[in-house]
Amino acid sequence: MNGLRKVNQNGRNTTANVHELTAVCMLAGKILLENGAETYRVEDTMNRLARSFSVYEAQSFVTPTGIIFAIEGCDVTQVVRITHRGTNLRKVTEVNSLSRLAAGGKTDLESTHEQLKRIDRSTRGYKEWLQILAAAIASSCFLLMFLGKWNDLLPAFIAGGAGQAGVIYFHRLTRVKFFSEFMSSILIGLIAWASVKAGIGMEINKIIIGAVMPLVPGVPITNAVRDVMAGDLVSGLSKSAEAGLTAFAIGTGVAFALALN
Repeated sequence: MNGLRKVNQNGRNTTANVHELTAVCMLAGKILLENGAETYRVEDTMNRLARSFSVYEAQSFVTPTGIIFAIEGCDVTQVVRITHRGTNLRKVTEVNSLSRLAAGGKTDLESTHEQLKRIDRSTRGYKEWLQILAAAIASSCFLLMFLGKWNDLLPAFIAGGAGQAGVIYFHRLTRVKFFSEFMSSILIGLIAWASVKAGIGMEINKIIIGAVMPLVPGVPITNAVRDVMAGDLVSGLSKSAEAGLTAFAIGTGVAFALALN
């Protein structure tokens, strides 16, 4: 059991290296957790991958900042530290699809490991200019949804795009998420105030509300509620605290901007 493990899968005899299996499960969990998956999904996927290769004694414990994985009866236990968390549902979907292929016996352990490495290395995502444009359009739509006036459409568009650009820029300066969101909220508040002062906009509160909506931590809040309901209290409470801190940064930044005027 310390190196190789004889398993039987769908009538086929294969030899699976438990160390490689552990690496596969850990990498899958790491990708999921770093890209916005819920705690229960991470643990379930890791355990399903282990069962797919006929290892039924696997145990996984996941928190927002770390993963512990062990196989009973083997001297194999691994821990990985999660330092970055974002939202990339494309990677989550790809790992889920790969997990289903493994469960159906349509891929072997080595191929699964290579595919996971490819997914982890992948930088496919939306370009920064597209993120800024999407945030600007979304801000305009949120403005109308909150019964804002058509005259405020352009200020909300500019403020929302500037806020997203600020998040990207300030995140490059420092990896402190609170700082980038705080500074971006200040930028949004200043643009909203300037637009009303210049006569371009009419209702500063509606402009600000629309522009900050793309910054609202919707995915962390949803995952926090889901984790608490599933009984993952450590993950649920920590994600709730993270979402609350983000909301505090947004509110403080806007209040600070308005206090300057």
